[in-house]
Amino acid sequence: MTDLPEFSNEPILELRRASVRAGLADALAAVDETLPLEVPAMIGGEVTPGSASFESSDPGEPSRVVARAARATEDDARAAVAIASRAAPGWAAIGAEARAQALLGAAEWLRARRLELAALEVRECAKPWPEADGDVCEAIDFLEYYARAAVALEAGRTLLQVPGERNELRYVPRGVVAVISPWNFPLAIPCGMTAAALATGNAVVLKPAEQSPACALRLVQALRAGGVPPEAISLLPGFGEVGAALVHDPGVHTIAFTGSLPVGLEIVRAAAEVAPGQRHLKRVVAELGGKNCVIVASDADLDEAVPAIVSSAFVYAGQKCSAAARVLVDEAIADTLIERVAGAVRVLVVGQASSLGTDVPPVIEEAAAERVNGYAEMAERDGRIVARGGEAADGGLPEAGWFCPPIVAADLAGDSPVLREEVFGPLLTIERVRDVDAALEVLDGLPFALTGGLFARDPAVIRKVRERTPVGNLYVNRGITGAMVGRQPFGGNRLSGTGTKAGGPDYLLHFVEPRAVTENTMRHGLVV
Repeated sequence: MTDLPEFSNEPILELRRASVRAGLADALAAVDETLPLEVPAMIGGEVTPGSASFESSDPGEPSRVVARAARATEDDARAAVAIASRAAPGWAAIGAEARAQALLGAAEWLRARRLELAALEVRECAKPWPEADGDVCEAIDFLEYYARAAVALEAGRTLLQVPGERNELRYVPRGVVAVISPWNFPLAIPCGMTAAALATGNAVVLKPAEQSPACALRLVQALRAGGVPPEAISLLPGFGEVGAALVHDPGVHTIAFTGSLPVGLEIVRAAAEVAPGQRHLKRVVAELGGKNCVIVASDADLDEAVPAIVSSAFVYAGQKCSAAARVLVDEAIADTLIERVAGAVRVLVVGQASSLGTDVPPVIEEAAAERVNGYAEMAERDGRIVARGGEAADGGLPEAGWFCPPIVAADLAGDSPVLREEVFGPLLTIERVRDVDAALEVLDGLPFALTGGLFARDPAVIRKVRERTPVGNLYVNRGITGAMVGRQPFGGNRLSGTGTKAGGPDYLLHFVEPRAVTENTMRHGLVV
């Protein structure tokens, strides 16, 4: 691995180029010809359609079936864990360099199919083209970054050495990792969790979100094509009972989960139970929800702040755990900011993810649309709607699909649930505060601490917010979404997660156990 270049992020596509746009259109047409895809359960070397199935559909055109997936069962989960348990020692024994080569092979597989994979995300999860391409790039980044990091980790850490004594610290895999992943980053997030586990020598059972089984299938195909043994990576499409079975299985050593706070808390509770005969404590690596605030100081550059706030709140219809949800603005400039944000939101284009002109795509499913619309009604009741986008051009939203207009609300009552609960949709609130200190008091009272933003010019204000804010990722004078592997390690604090910092130098430590060995080198004689 010494001949590998230093890690660098996969370059995103330049969508302004006509040739690139034509390539995307061709890729989408090619994917459409293959739909619906068949997604089997892949348990070790066995590939089975299963006795029952379910479908994923296009959120922008729900009648379009994207995939028919085998519905895995609790018995399947137990079988997959048993196979992974047997496979883990052999996968660990080949060493970090060999495992890294498999991950690099998987990265190359994804790279060669980049446009096809982005098109699949457009259809299955309604990710607009820039977001879909970015997701594929991030998956490649995770594979490349963790491959290199695992080789460095296997070399161990430097310890203090004294005469007559040899000390070493090394890291070994924990065993079986259950990966339970979400739909909003259907390649990148499951790839990051799975790649970290595999790079460090663990075997993985992947249970993807039921909304995105086809994307998960492509990930497992990439890993197996790269050289990961089938027994070391299983795929279980299905619903909550499969995830629960993995969490409770005594053969699982680590649970990597990204999703909602209620589900995350249940996983933590269940993982704390030690089953009869279980000889280890399960570790939970959790990235949960957020209620992310952007502070706008009185000296902020609004030409910079307004577009960054709007994009952070409404790109991918706000369906990012890092998305901006609340703006806390100094009352001295509040009216101006509200007017400018409202004006920007009113002209946002709500449309199909496949259209390059779309700003706000549909939300993932009908239940999500109902939830977002419920919060919008609550915001109107508890305050006032200052902007509603996506309706000006033709008098209404697209007829098909789960579309919600982007909404900006202001002057909400302090006890409104809209200000504290995660909406996970295109709804942004703006609140007037006395100053930055008052905004920090609001942050202090929140249970979430995932991402946050600050727009200010005064270096003293920037230092104050940097020192006081509890969030895992603070962005100053820029948008608060779009963390890049190796540049902005990502993960939250408080109830937003376990501080995992995915894509950073410490993330692999969640999947290994440290072992220190001390040897007395002052030997008396030699046994031959």
